[in-house]
Amino acid sequence: FNPSTTIKFSLPKESHVTLSIYNSMGQEVSKLLSKEMNAGVYTTEWNAVGFASGVYYYRIVAGNFTETKKLLFLK
Repeated sequence: FNPSTTIKFSLPKESHVTLSIYNSMGQEVSKLLSKEMNAGVYTTEWNAVGFASGVYYYRIVAGNFTETKKLLFLK
């Protein structure tokens, strides 16, 4: 069992990036990133030790761009 997952994203230009994990009730449970980043391709890891199995969502905000995706965590 591996309790971590890797999230990959790319930035076309320098932006302030925020990457957060939310539970199914919309509560933020983890903030992975909140910093200024240069253009490029990045990966970040969410270590879910201590979290219950279930549906989570991750949201990335970079400049004017926002995207939310579903993440299924099973133990």
